[in-house]
Amino acid sequence: MSTDHDNTNDGERLDDETLDERQLLEARAYAVFREGDLTQAVALFGELIGHAPDIAYLHYMRGLAHKYLRDWPASLQDNLQSQQLQGEFDEASAWNAGIAATAMGNWAEARHQWTQCGITLPEGEGPIEGNFGVACARLAPWSDAEVVYMSRIDPVRARIDNVPLPESGFRFGDIVLHDGASTGRRAYGEREVPVFNAMQRLRQSDMATFTVFVQCTAPDDIDALQALTLPGIGMIEDWTASVRRLCRRCSYGTPHQHGDEAEAAEDSGWACERDLGIAAQGRAAVETLMAMWVAAAPGRVLETIEQREHPLSEPEPGQVWWLGEEEEGA
Repeated sequence: MSTDHDNTNDGERLDDETLDERQLLEARAYAVFREGDLTQAVALFGELIGHAPDIAYLHYMRGLAHKYLRDWPASLQDNLQSQQLQGEFDEASAWNAGIAATAMGNWAEARHQWTQCGITLPEGEGPIEGNFGVACARLAPWSDAEVVYMSRIDPVRARIDNVPLPESGFRFGDIVLHDGASTGRRAYGEREVPVFNAMQRLRQSDMATFTVFVQCTAPDDIDALQALTLPGIGMIEDWTASVRRLCRRCSYGTPHQHGDEAEAAEDSGWACERDLGIAAQGRAAVETLMAMWVAAAPGRVLETIEQREHPLSEPEPGQVWWLGEEEEGA
C-alpha cells in the first residue's frame, strides 16, 4: 500500500479556505462600517491589514473609519499609507489626508495634499487663510443638524456667518472643520451653494450668543436694529424670520413645503413678537444696544435678554451621520 500523500490538493484547499475567511472578514468589516460601528470597523480592517498589508484600499477604509471617529493622527497615517501603496494619485485618500492634517494643524502636510489635488492656495507655510467662497454647514450632523452659512477660508475650514441657536453649542465666528463631500445644496441669493457636514469646532469665537425677546410693530424696526453698530456686537439675527425647524430632508439643503405651510406663510402677517439672536462679547454691549433701539422709536419693547451656554454634542456609537441625502435614502 502506498503511503504517499498529495500535499498539492491540501495546499490548494487551505488557500481556498483562507481566502474565503478573508472575504467573510472583509464583508463583515464593510457591514459594521455601514452600520456605524466605527470602532469595530477599525479593528476588522486592521485585522485584514495584518493579513494583507500591501492592499491600499484596506488602509483607506480604516482611515475613513478613523476620520468619522475624528481620530485625526490615525486617519492621516492610514491615508498616507494608502497613497504610498498606490501607483497613481488617489484623490479620495488625498482629501482625507488633507482633512486630517488640517484638523491637526499640520499645515505643511495639508498644503501638500491640497496642492496635489489641484487646489490653488495662498502663498505661505502656515495656516491657510484664503477666500474659498460661501457654503453652508450642518452643525452637529449627528443631532438636530442646524444649517448655517459660513465663509470658507481653506478647503475644509470655515467661519460661521450666522448666529447659531444656543442649543447647538456653536457661536457666530467659530472656525469649524467640515467634510470634503457636499451633502446637498441651499439657496444663497440668486444661486445655490453646497452644504457640508461640520465635523468639529477648531476655534471658538469670543462672541457669546444672547437670546433677546422683543416686540415691534414693523419690519423697519428690525432693519433699524440690524443697522446699529456698537463695539462688542458681532451680529444681530432675527430668528423669527430666519430659523425654521427643518426636517431631515430640509437639513440636507433641499427645503420643501410641509402640508399647508405655503398657504399659512402667504396668509400670515407681521408677527410683533420677535426672537433675536445677538452675538456679542458681553451682556453689557447687548443691553446698551437694545436701550438705544428702544429709545429711538415708539412701539419697541424689550422683553428679556437671556444667555444659556450649551456644550457641543458628540455622535453616539451606531449613528451613520455622514451620508448625503441620496445615499441615506437608498
